[in-house]
Amino acid sequence: MKEFFKIIVPIVTYPVLMGTCLLLHYLILDLDFSLQIATYIPVAVGLTVITLMELKFPHRQEWLAKRGDVLNDLSYMFLVQVLLVKILSFFFSITLLEMLRSSGYTFDRLWPHTWPVYTQAVLMVLSADFLRYWLHRLSHKWMLLWRLHAVHHSPHKLYWINVGRFHPIEKGLQFLFDSLPFIVLGVSGKVLALYFVFFAINGFFQHCNIELKLGPLNYIVSGPELHRWHHSVVIGESNKNYGNNLIIWDLVFGTWYLPKTKMVRELGLKNRKYPLDFLSQLKTPFKKGMDQG
Repeated sequence: MKEFFKIIVPIVTYPVLMGTCLLLHYLILDLDFSLQIATYIPVAVGLTVITLMELKFPHRQEWLAKRGDVLNDLSYMFLVQVLLVKILSFFFSITLLEMLRSSGYTFDRLWPHTWPVYTQAVLMVLSADFLRYWLHRLSHKWMLLWRLHAVHHSPHKLYWINVGRFHPIEKGLQFLFDSLPFIVLGVSGKVLALYFVFFAINGFFQHCNIELKLGPLNYIVSGPELHRWHHSVVIGESNKNYGNNLIIWDLVFGTWYLPKTKMVRELGLKNRKYPLDFLSQLKTPFKKGMDQG
C-alpha cells in the first residue's frame, strides 16, 4: 500500500486538488454565499492540503522550511502580496477609473462580457500570462529589473510560502501588467474571483516542496517540475520557464525547459551571501553587486 501511494500521489495530487478547489468555488457560489467566501474558502482548503503534503511527501527533506524562513516569508505574504495589492487595487479603482470615466474614456467594450465566466477566465489567464511572460523575461535581461527580481530568486530552497517573496517595487510592476488592464476593461468580479482561485492554487503548487509528476500538464501549466529549473543557480537553466500560471508562452517562444535525465541541484543566486531577511532585501536592489546570479 505504501508503494502504491508513492506512485499514485505525485500523479493525482495537482489535478485532483485544483479541480476540487475550482468546483468548491462554484458550489459555494451556487449556495448564494458571497463572492469573497466563495473565493477564499477554496484557496484556504488548497493551502491547507499543500502545507500538509509538504510535511508528508516532501520532494527534498533539506527544502523543508525553518522557523526563520517562514517568518520572513509571512512578512512578504502579508505586506506585499495582500496589503500592497489591496492598496494598489483601491487606488487605481478609485482614481484612475474615475479619471477615465470623467474624461469620457471607457474600455468596457473591448472585453467579451457576454461570454461564459469560465471562458472569460481562460482568456484572462492567457492574456495576463502573455504580459507577465515578457515582464518576467525582461526581468532576467535588464539589469535594473533584475536587481528587483533577484529578491525572488534569492532562496536556496522552494516551498509554497516563498512564492510571495517579491520586492514591493516589482510587485507594483506586476500589478500594472496582470491586474490593472483587467480593472480598466471592467472584467466582472466573478471572472476575477475564478482567476484568483486558479492563480493562488497554482502558485502554491509552483513553489511547493511536494513530490509531484504532472506529466502532460507540464505542457499546459507552469508547475513545480518546471519552476524548480527556473530557480537554478545555473544561468542557462534559470533563464527558462518564465510562465506565471501557464507554460504555453514558453513553448511558443522557445524557453520551455524540462530535462529528463537530471535533477536541478543548487537553487538561488551565485552570491551565496545575499541576505535573506525581509528588511535587508528591501535594500538589496539598490546595492551594487548584490544581485549576482
